[in-house]
Amino acid sequence: MLANFHIDLNSDLIPYGILLLFLVFQLYFILFVYSKLARYRVKSYQDHADKKPVSVLICAHNEQDNLQQFLPSILNQDYPDFEVIVVNDCSSDETKWILQDFASKYSHLRIVEIKEHIQLKHSKKFALTMGIKAAKNEYLLMCDADCEPVSRDWISELEGAFQEKKEIILGYSPYFKYKGFLNKLIRFETSHTAMSYLSYALKGDAYMGVGRNLAYTKSLFFKGKGFNAHMHIKSGDDDLFVNSNANSSNVAIAIHPDAIVESAPKTTWKSYYKQKARHSGASVLYKTRHKNMLGIQLVTAVLFYLAIIAAVVITPQYWYLALAAYLIRLICQLLVFKPIYRKLQVADLLVWLPLLDFYYYFYICFNGLFNRKKKQKTWK
Repeated sequence: MLANFHIDLNSDLIPYGILLLFLVFQLYFILFVYSKLARYRVKSYQDHADKKPVSVLICAHNEQDNLQQFLPSILNQDYPDFEVIVVNDCSSDETKWILQDFASKYSHLRIVEIKEHIQLKHSKKFALTMGIKAAKNEYLLMCDADCEPVSRDWISELEGAFQEKKEIILGYSPYFKYKGFLNKLIRFETSHTAMSYLSYALKGDAYMGVGRNLAYTKSLFFKGKGFNAHMHIKSGDDDLFVNSNANSSNVAIAIHPDAIVESAPKTTWKSYYKQKARHSGASVLYKTRHKNMLGIQLVTAVLFYLAIIAAVVITPQYWYLALAAYLIRLICQLLVFKPIYRKLQVADLLVWLPLLDFYYYFYICFNGLFNRKKKQKTWK
């Protein structure tokens, strides 16, 4: 009878053994990967003396309103020698005339016009390549038409990070804070993505960056043959480029408050879904080790939540073990994420962490599942 009791007890605890396995995976990412960013001391690079000429590149397709609102924040940067190149990619609105008006007032603004061709379908990579070819300078800073640097020292911060023979600078670009749950989810997802790619960069294994705030050298672009390896995928001008060209010593991060570029977020669930679907298509071409590590992080998080539910349903008498596992992960998250969220300026989301974390993993998982291999039709 005692033997039967031990057999039943062991079988009852099997779900919790599985839960423990997923918890261990999650604690690895929290305590040994993300903690890199938590312990990182934010640096400012703007006061260095040797400020080299830079080229800022922006691709625009029907961006008349965004250019009117945000382009002045780029053009009025406090930097001694820079040019701004806006690539007008087949716009059918007033973009051309707005850019010409800006050019009449700002001599350092240069415009590259791409016209529609009946036999040629353009992509952002094509437009960006044309801009890079037109750039006069070695140091290239990438931004989008719907983005706004929070400081006039943005260029100084990113250019300064090129010290110590770096070739790629990873910046951070959060979204504007609005009301509503969708905005919280978007800002949470963006900060979580940043936490991941910045942490891995600090580990010497950078795997992506975001084109809203990214810099690299012109020589690296041409040495790596630009976007040739993934030109057939419309997205990935930022993350796939970094994934292909980053190594353990040529990447730095720039996340000082003056290095941040804010961006306009999607305001509807439909547009956000399409945006994430478009982004998921590029990850299929990541290096194998990066696909594996990101896949393990995502899948074990989803399975962790599912294992908690399954364990409580199958053996409700041990509910306290499921609760303990959940609280251990949550407490570790709070301890590690708190300094990170301050650095990334999303400290207000910390109180929403339990809800946003749960929703985020299932939303991202299923979005990627349905759209991972879906053909992309546009670059916007």
